[in-house]
Amino acid sequence: MTNIILCGGNGTRLWPISRTLMPKQFVKLFDEKSLFQLTVERNSKVCESQFIVSNSEQYFLAFDQLEELNKTNNKYLLEPVGRNTAPAIALACMACGSEEIVLVTPSDHLIKNEIEYEKVVQKAKELAEKNYLVTFGITPSFAETGFGYIEAEGLDVKAFHEKPDFETATKYLEAGNYYWNSGMFCFKAGVFLEELQKYSPEIYMACGTAFNKVMGDARVNYAISKHSLKATHPRENSGSAASVAPSDLIRIRHEDMLKIQEDSIDYAVMEKSSKVKVIASDIDWSDVGSFDALYDELPKDKNGNTKNLNHISIDSKNNLVYGSERKIATVDIEDCIIVDTGDALLISKKGSSQKVKKVVQKLKDMDSELHNIHLTGHRPWGTYTILEDSPGYKIKRIEVKPGKRLSLQKHFHRNEHWIVVSGTATVTVGETTRLVRPNESTYIKMGELHRLSNEGKIPVVLIEAQVGEYTGEDDIVRIDDDFSRK
Repeated sequence: MTNIILCGGNGTRLWPISRTLMPKQFVKLFDEKSLFQLTVERNSKVCESQFIVSNSEQYFLAFDQLEELNKTNNKYLLEPVGRNTAPAIALACMACGSEEIVLVTPSDHLIKNEIEYEKVVQKAKELAEKNYLVTFGITPSFAETGFGYIEAEGLDVKAFHEKPDFETATKYLEAGNYYWNSGMFCFKAGVFLEELQKYSPEIYMACGTAFNKVMGDARVNYAISKHSLKATHPRENSGSAASVAPSDLIRIRHEDMLKIQEDSIDYAVMEKSSKVKVIASDIDWSDVGSFDALYDELPKDKNGNTKNLNHISIDSKNNLVYGSERKIATVDIEDCIIVDTGDALLISKKGSSQKVKKVVQKLKDMDSELHNIHLTGHRPWGTYTILEDSPGYKIKRIEVKPGKRLSLQKHFHRNEHWIVVSGTATVTVGETTRLVRPNESTYIKMGELHRLSNEGKIPVVLIEAQVGEYTGEDDIVRIDDDFSRK
């Protein structure tokens, strides 16, 4: 069984912890592990491999965090633009053998009862082997208005319901046969594609076209006719994704992704198919979709404050306090959410944290980058941290991993000074390449081609001082890049 892990979503309700380029699933919130890593560890006990569906920025985050877990049997499908869950799952299934059973999970859920989880996954797998599409219904513990619901009769799904008001949610809870819609699924890849073709043929055909273009002359061919799209696999019943895809990385083209209709798996297939079953799952589940939900999951001190070594509490109770860069002192504060990330501070009453997404929208309206990236940005070659950003100059700390290098690039609006702090950098400026060691520096003029490589065994750490009229991250012209970035 293969675990298809959906890594889309920006987690706007957990801003400023979660940003577009570091969404909540990759933030290490629980014992120095991210929700993504916990998802991989949990599902590795029931699946043989991981199939990560993400965009190009999240791919490198996922790659690094899988490397930390020593997980090597991984495949990736990169979407240049998100089109919701139905296309994402379809494209991943097209890279699997038709008989391969897939467990589809979001990357940002927390499940604490793993013993029960393994039991319900096994039940789902048995139903999937009988050609059913299986969804997991979470046994509700309170009248939640932020989730969709599944109305069930035994294993059969009677109906899917949108997010209800409180009165309706209370009735669902009392009825006993309504479950929270978890967004997790289990089925054979081929069965799902057949049902997608039947109920959402436009999505099926567009996904097949996009997939076929990137696979090209590979071992999978999707032949399009006027009314149908048929997948043919040379080893049709092999049950192995590796038997189909010639590479561990599938990158869908931007123009082809835009032609795919945006839709969720629920609307596109699950609400229409007669093959759907639901497994009641009492697994101590949370989607960690708000700071109120996060507060419930974090360890607390005797006063109900989340544990934080940087928090000085004077007569303060029942607060979520998050921040590691500076001291946070509270006096006579109760039932609040306080989140400090260095470049942004959020203060909210508990119970109101769902409104945080409105803050993110205001930041977007202001053309601020605060919704997009932290002071520390993650790149495929390493990280950079902005130490100072003022009109006319910017200072960064840059760390380049062993064996990695920056793109060959130039800038139109700034000059750069590099001072190596540790490690040995191989620096190319124009036609000259030389080694730059600790306490040595180099200078790059505006418009000059340059590149930095780390050919050593330890990280290269340097301080970069940018001077110019404009120091934005988009003032980069890449001539050559190991990671296929534009």
